[in-house]
Amino acid sequence: MKKNRLWMLAGLLAIGGAIVVLAAGGLGENMVFFLTPTELEAKTPDIYGSPIRLGGQVKPSSVDWDAESSELRFVIMEAGVEITVESTGAPPTMFADGMGVVVEGVYHDDQVFRSTNVMVKHSNEYEPPHDDVDPKETYKSLIRDGS
Repeated sequence: MKKNRLWMLAGLLAIGGAIVVLAAGGLGENMVFFLTPTELEAKTPDIYGSPIRLGGQVKPSSVDWDAESSELRFVIMEAGVEITVESTGAPPTMFADGMGVVVEGVYHDDQVFRSTNVMVKHSNEYEPPHDDVDPKETYKSLIRDGS
């Protein structure tokens, strides 16, 4: 009876160990790091070709959107460091100069971050309209009339 319990315990430990090894190996290969432009610059050139998320502010007047080819190019900045980003596909609706963004993709040795996904960051705090703002005008900006 004791011998059977020992074998069962040994089997459970072996299975548990195998699960831990498989999980740890899979995590390392699928992990995506989040970096700021300053952190990205500090990790260059070791980070080239690795999938990462990069977060920062869109530099004012840096957005170049070609609707015909669906190519978007802009600069993310943080603490004086600027990273050029290229992406394909339409930018998110709220995307604008000065907006906080997070981009997913790969940084290349030509100093360009090629993004596969652009996400805007926004505050989760609600701020009611100011007294001098007409609510009807605010609602107009939210409704698309198809024209």
